[in-house]
Amino acid sequence: MSEFLQFANELADASGIVIQKYFRSKMKVEDKEDDSPVTIADREAETVLRDMISAKFPDHDILGEEHGYESRGSRWKWVLDPIDGTRSFVAGMPIFGTLISLLDHEVPLFGIIDVPIIGERWLGIRNKECLFYNNQETGKAKLCKASGQKKIEQSILYSADPAMFNTSQKPNFDRISSQVKLLRYGGDCYSYGLLASGYIDLVVEADLKIYDVMALVPVVENAGGVITDWQGNNSFNEGWDGCLVAAASSELHAQALMLLQKT
Repeated sequence: MSEFLQFANELADASGIVIQKYFRSKMKVEDKEDDSPVTIADREAETVLRDMISAKFPDHDILGEEHGYESRGSRWKWVLDPIDGTRSFVAGMPIFGTLISLLDHEVPLFGIIDVPIIGERWLGIRNKECLFYNNQETGKAKLCKASGQKKIEQSILYSADPAMFNTSQKPNFDRISSQVKLLRYGGDCYSYGLLASGYIDLVVEADLKIYDVMALVPVVENAGGVITDWQGNNSFNEGWDGCLVAAASSELHAQALMLLQKT
């Protein structure tokens, strides 16, 4: 595990170098088939990550947002999202991040949320701990702990974008958002880091993909939070509908599920 963790941090460092080179520079923004944007920074960062993994662990599988799935028949699978929050990146907003996780038989062993422009990083290690790193405090890692908030009426809720909910999902989201103390939009993967560090209490989202979630699971869970789909399942596989709810406590999670499932 220590070898994997060291290497994963090296991956995050390398992707950050690529991304910083392009941040707030003039570049072409393309639209993919699903209408989501992509830039040279997304593609180049993932290429660097894939090349590093292939050189270090040539038998490992790799799944990435930009270059797809490369199966080598391994129990180990690296799941990559080079820029989670490309819209924020394009707009010059610095709270997008790189997501890196390693799965063993489809179970995430650890996950990294790296926010390269502001120099913050969360590392969640399965059944162990979640750590926060700030490059302004070199070498110092802080243990993360979710707020433990139990009451939905006292909770702070984040969601990346109200447009991510379809017509059947939006009423469910509106139901839960009407109950919380504070609702804010934006954040992308940064919101999950904030939840792990105890600053916010809920994240509710939809229209996500596997590479959007795998790194988040160990970060949230090992900070004491709960992360599932809207039905309460924590197995994110090909049948997953892309809906996600993360909460700072099991009690808050149960209240959120009740509101999200209510018809």
